[in-house]
Amino acid sequence: MPTSNRHRTPVVAVTGAASGLGRAFLAHVASSADFRRVVAIDEQRGDVPDVTWRVIDVRDPLLANRLSDIDVLVHLAADYALDADPTERRAYNLRAAQTVLTASAAARVRRVVLVTSAMVYGASPDNPVPLPEDSDVAAEPDTGVVGDYLEIEALVRRSLRSHPGLEVTVLRPAAVVGEGIDTVVTRHFEAPRLLTVKGCAPRWQFCHVDDLVTALELAALGTVSGAVAVGCEGWLEQEQVEEISGLRRFELPAALTFGTAQRLHRLGITPAPATDLHYVVYPWVAECSSLAAVGWKPSWTNEAALQHLLDLSAGKHAVVGRRLSGKDATITAAGATVAVIGAAAVVRRARRKRRI
Repeated sequence: MPTSNRHRTPVVAVTGAASGLGRAFLAHVASSADFRRVVAIDEQRGDVPDVTWRVIDVRDPLLANRLSDIDVLVHLAADYALDADPTERRAYNLRAAQTVLTASAAARVRRVVLVTSAMVYGASPDNPVPLPEDSDVAAEPDTGVVGDYLEIEALVRRSLRSHPGLEVTVLRPAAVVGEGIDTVVTRHFEAPRLLTVKGCAPRWQFCHVDDLVTALELAALGTVSGAVAVGCEGWLEQEQVEEISGLRRFELPAALTFGTAQRLHRLGITPAPATDLHYVVYPWVAECSSLAAVGWKPSWTNEAALQHLLDLSAGKHAVVGRRLSGKDATITAAGATVAVIGAAAVVRRARRKRRI
């Protein structure tokens, strides 16, 4: 390859470009001098100007035909809605990731960047704080979004073996905070009190969307590669979280917490499996060593990110990940302990109906 071509600025494409994180990243790089051209890919045309729009479903096998002039593809078309049907959500996410990786290899795209989560490290009372970035992937496979992340990273590993000429970078953000973000962690702060497990101390690390976007830019440029953790510097202790939020904790034994949560999930009452609750009661703080090594610094602190999360959560109410109506919220506002007792009562009633 001629030297002039090897060092030219790349053409970057962004999937999921019309909304959410994809739109945020697209708007950030639309006028960047680091990219020769920016291509936006989505099922519908978005509102970001000064980019080339290509309307196509990322699961379409014909995607490869739309990538022939692309150097770097940042894949941000994903569905991680808590209330989505788990089977349909996973089918979409895996088909999208698989098609993107296969199409990119076929079109000779140099680099693909994907986003999963630091959740893949797993949340455990025994986790070191912070976890080294190269720690093993130890999360439990389940029907929740964590299971999706694990499956996508498995696809990446298989793709690297099948397509050795394709570079794939995976960003693993801490608990993401920002407009439109709705996760088990954000709903945790919509509860009347903060659930904790007796004998365990959670540590809190956040990742604001603004910082995830700048990390994505470095990954797209090849400044960082491999599996890269992204998040605010350091972490917050539970006492700090309570002071900032003004919310008090309530403690329950682990067996009661996870047993009740899993039964509620099986009955379809709560959106996330019990294993997802591990991420609000056990630590999963990650050390962002790759980004730090290239001089990247987050613009948000954990304190500021938490305050932003609280501002965005104002007026919303949830218990054990389930969103509540205004009437339900009034009933449970007396305390989360009441809500848990009520949840156990729901389980008992459902069991009686099944027997009848």
